[in-house]
Amino acid sequence: MRSTPRELLLKMFEAAVEAAQPEHCVPPHLPLHLLQATPNRGRVLVIGAGKASAAMARALERHWPGPLSGLVVTRYGYAVPCERIEIVEAAHPVPDAAGLAAAERMMALVRGLGPEDTVICLVSGGGSSLLPLPLDAITLEDKQLVNRALLASGATIGEMNCVRRHLSGIKGGRLAAACHPARVVTLLISDVPGDDPCDIASGPTVGDPSTCADALAIVKRYGIALPAHVRAVLESGAGESVKPDDPRLAGCETRMIATPQMALEAAAAVAREAGIAPHILGDAIEGEARDVGKVMAGIARQVARHGQPFAPPCVLLSGGETTVTVRGSGRGGRNVEFLLALGLALDGRPGIHALAGDTDGVDGQEEVAGALLAPDTLARAWARGIRPADALQDNDGHGFFGALGDAVVTGPTLTNVNDFRAVLVLDED
Repeated sequence: MRSTPRELLLKMFEAAVEAAQPEHCVPPHLPLHLLQATPNRGRVLVIGAGKASAAMARALERHWPGPLSGLVVTRYGYAVPCERIEIVEAAHPVPDAAGLAAAERMMALVRGLGPEDTVICLVSGGGSSLLPLPLDAITLEDKQLVNRALLASGATIGEMNCVRRHLSGIKGGRLAAACHPARVVTLLISDVPGDDPCDIASGPTVGDPSTCADALAIVKRYGIALPAHVRAVLESGAGESVKPDDPRLAGCETRMIATPQMALEAAAAVAREAGIAPHILGDAIEGEARDVGKVMAGIARQVARHGQPFAPPCVLLSGGETTVTVRGSGRGGRNVEFLLALGLALDGRPGIHALAGDTDGVDGQEEVAGALLAPDTLARAWARGIRPADALQDNDGHGFFGALGDAVVTGPTLTNVNDFRAVLVLDED
């Protein structure tokens, strides 16, 4: 291995992010066959939402030979220049008025389309917060309150999005239903475990089999306090989403263009080139971040001590979306929480290094992708008077790794295929 462990881990992370760049993954999936239709094929309208949606729109513009127009909303700082598609920025992970206005405009744009028209919808992770159009009985302030409560609850992304779909005027298939009778082609970049289209940006253009009762059960499970009028929407069934067999969705097509698995395979290729055996443990790992960290430490120890289930040198790769139940005064961040728990469980074990980061460049609510862990991380922290166990207890992984200079800061990556974790186990350090 010619690179240092730190360099190799960063190269793998960069490869994972690069594999999901819209410029690479959008063009092969464009519905260019529609251009061979009759001359009266109608309008091509582009809409979308998510952290990657602006970059997706730029890639579409560059490779679409016909006329088009549209509106896409992305996270602040994630906009890129487009010529024919308007790009709007809004807040994530807690929605704001800019996102609400964009969602209202999007619904207005698709109303009145005919069967000769085509809608291309560009959807990626983050779209749930960027399209915060509430049902009539609910306000933006209600959506913000619910979103904050969900983020701190420890609920999985699937559970959070189930609740969001049933309080929304645009998610859960409602956007596609509003496009009817136009054709709808949705291009998806997945940031969710299992790549379920319903959970990517809460599924604005796909039918939703879950119910208001399911959403209410999640609220009860995590003890989330809802305003009485919001709870009434779920209890009455007024927030029921559009179901998969709804005839308004008959003309809809969905294409998955980038996934966490693709990113992990790109990282594996980098490891293989460096002479390190890659092992992908899963692309959909969920659970409390600190618990996943402990489990991964146990596997890494077994590899280092006994060569089981893999012989070192090797790298253990995984993706998915863990959760952080925030109980301390820190700001969470599932990747840094994972790493801190991993480091504590390894207790300075020689020869084991790790990186964990969010492929969108934002871990939790911090403008930091993640961090790096080395065998001397704990020792360096103690030398500075920083107590790792206290930092974990306080959910302050970002403060911990930032103080050590081990944060991974990428800026906006313009894509999002969820979390990336790599645990590098060497023969010796």
